[in-house]
Amino acid sequence: MAYSEDHIALAAEYALGTLDAGERAQVETMMAVDTEFTAIVRAWEYRLGVLNQMVGSIEPRPIVWENIKAAIGHSTESQAPLVLPEAPPAPPPTEPVAEPVMAEPAVTPVVATPVAMDNANDNSNVVQLTGRVRRLRNLASIATALAAALVAMLAVQVYRPELLPDGLRPKPRIQTVEVRTPAPQPVPSAQYVALLQRDGGSPAFILTVDAATKNFTVRKVGADAEPGKSFELWLISDRLPQPRSLGVIGGSDFTARPVLADFDAGTINSALYAVTVEQAGGSPDGKPHSAPIYTGKLIETVPAAR
Repeated sequence: MAYSEDHIALAAEYALGTLDAGERAQVETMMAVDTEFTAIVRAWEYRLGVLNQMVGSIEPRPIVWENIKAAIGHSTESQAPLVLPEAPPAPPPTEPVAEPVMAEPAVTPVVATPVAMDNANDNSNVVQLTGRVRRLRNLASIATALAAALVAMLAVQVYRPELLPDGLRPKPRIQTVEVRTPAPQPVPSAQYVALLQRDGGSPAFILTVDAATKNFTVRKVGADAEPGKSFELWLISDRLPQPRSLGVIGGSDFTARPVLADFDAGTINSALYAVTVEQAGGSPDGKPHSAPIYTGKLIETVPAAR
C-alpha cells in the first residue's frame, strides 16, 4: 500500500526514539499487522544505525548527574523528616437545625450552536496540523542528518578509509594495465651478390645471398637452357671434398632456395658458385656431369647494421 508522509515520519521517529508512549504504541500496533510498514521501520533503523556507528559513546561528567538529581528533587544530602500538621479538635455536638428548603435552580440546556461546532472543528484541525508540521520538521531534520552523514562517510572513504568499520570500507580495486612495447625493428643484415658469367662476359645469372637467413635467390638474366636440359647451381669450396649441389635453377626469372643453412658463413662467403648443364631435372647422383659454364664469387653489397 501507499504510505503518506505522516506514516514515513512516524517510522523514522520510531527508529530515532523521539516518539511519546502513545505514538510508539500506535507504531508498534501498525507493525504487528502490516509487514510493509515494518519493512519501512527496519529501513530507517538501518539508515540511522550507520550514524550510530560513526558516533562513539560519550560518558557524561559526574556533575551532570548531580544537577539532574537536584532538578528533580533528589538531593544527595540528607533530608529533614517530613512533619504533618496536627488536625484541629472536633467541635461539640449541636442540635440539628432545620435548614430552609431552597428551590432548585433552573437548569438551562446547552444547545450546540454552529459557531461552537466550528470552533471545535477548527481546534481539531489546528491540533492535527501542528502534529503534521512537527513530524515534517523531524523528517526534514532526519533527512538533513542522513545527507550530512553520507557526505562525511564519502569523505572518510576517500581520505581516511581506515577509520570506517570493516563492513563500510571500500573494497580495493585492482586494475590491470597492459603495456605494449613496440615490436623491435628488424636489423638489416648483410647482403652478398655474385655475378655468374662466362669468361668475363655479360652475366647470365645474378646470385643474391642474405647473411642472416642464409637464403639465396638466383635471377636469370641472359641464359636459356637447351631443350631436355636443366641448369644446376653448385657450391665449390676447398673446405669440402667435392662440389655440393644447390638445386636446379627453375625456368622462371627468379629461383629461391634456403639450402645454404647447412654451411657456415666462412664457407658461404669464400666459395665459388658455378652453373652446369645437366639432364632435365638435374644431376641424378649429386655430382656434376659437365664442366661449369658460368661461375662467380660473392661480394658484399649491403653491410650488416652495427
